[in-house]
Amino acid sequence: MTLRILHVFDHSLPLHSGYTFRSANILRGQRRLGWETFHLTSPKQLDARGLEEEADGLRFYRTPKPSGLASRLPVLNQWALMKATEQRLMELARELRPDLIHAHSPVLNAWPAIHVGRALGIPSVYEIRAFWEDAAVDHGTQKEGGLRYHLTKTLETTAVRTASQVVTICQGLRGDLIARGILPGKIGVVPNAVDIEHFQLSSGPDPALKASLGLAGCRVIGFLGSFYAYEGLDLLLAALPKILAQAPDVRVLLVGGGPQDANLKAQAQRLGLADKVVFVGRVPHAEVSRYYDLVDLLAYPRHAMRLTDLVTPLKPLEAMAQGHLLIASDVGGHKELIEDGATGFLFRAEDGEDLARKALQALNLPDRGAAIRANGRRFVERERTWDRSIANYKAIYGRALGRTL
Repeated sequence: MTLRILHVFDHSLPLHSGYTFRSANILRGQRRLGWETFHLTSPKQLDARGLEEEADGLRFYRTPKPSGLASRLPVLNQWALMKATEQRLMELARELRPDLIHAHSPVLNAWPAIHVGRALGIPSVYEIRAFWEDAAVDHGTQKEGGLRYHLTKTLETTAVRTASQVVTICQGLRGDLIARGILPGKIGVVPNAVDIEHFQLSSGPDPALKASLGLAGCRVIGFLGSFYAYEGLDLLLAALPKILAQAPDVRVLLVGGGPQDANLKAQAQRLGLADKVVFVGRVPHAEVSRYYDLVDLLAYPRHAMRLTDLVTPLKPLEAMAQGHLLIASDVGGHKELIEDGATGFLFRAEDGEDLARKALQALNLPDRGAAIRANGRRFVERERTWDRSIANYKAIYGRALGRTL
């Protein structure tokens, strides 16, 4: 009998983010297993067109945004989002009759799934990609240790205890849940991965593009992604003068945008590095690989905090899949992915001098670090393909259903 899964997401394609790409890969991988998937997004989906929408070959059900007084008031607006999701999910679950309801972060999606599942006798699976309370700290909407932080953490922990099964994306998150008293057997891990067939080895820089950015004759340290505070790009810029002192031909290439964009540009000006740092802005997804090919060393200088210690990012995996050399801070999320000196380089988090030292070591490797780049590609091929990762759902769903899949 075909397994039918109703997924609940915060947001989805056609929006582009690490969250939406992981979601799409999960759905496609589960369909390759012969499972039938259905997909609902919360009211936080931006620019939704109607109650159903197709994006990249996947059909998504949408949840109308809540209205009324509660939706406009602090704290109560979160309750209104959950009630709107729950109402739409109940309609779909009655119509589609899934075997499982699988809710994905944040916890605002977990409780609607749990409530609907209990009402209809359907097991619920809650997948945590990051703890909501820690993400809120980085966004500046909560303070770690504050009342709202503890309330949010309690809401998350209670959802984990109540759901039929729980999924995390890495061992860091799993370990934190176990420390909260959750039974290890209730928590499965489905790690971030890549569709290796879509990541070809770098073919080298496009000379015309490199020249157009003022990078001809330069070695390039780069970052491609969203400019959030936790990414630590300010540390990279602070370390750049130390790198330039020994390697004046180095430039930093930043591709993307986000909340820290203006701050980073101001920092580059303040440090006298405006001509050493190239801000490209956001580029079309189809063009991203051309900018990756310009980079000699990809940098992931994430700051040390609960969010980065517990969560593994996707970007370093994509870099290794393309055979790129990379350097990253030694936060817990990176240490799950990168073996220092074997598949990349780790520097002491928050230590700009160590960042500069390791960056220079990497840039001065013979053959541009061919052996390390090859090791990174092999690691992804062996351990972090989506098909391998998604196969872990068989045991997790089987436990939720009480049968072997």
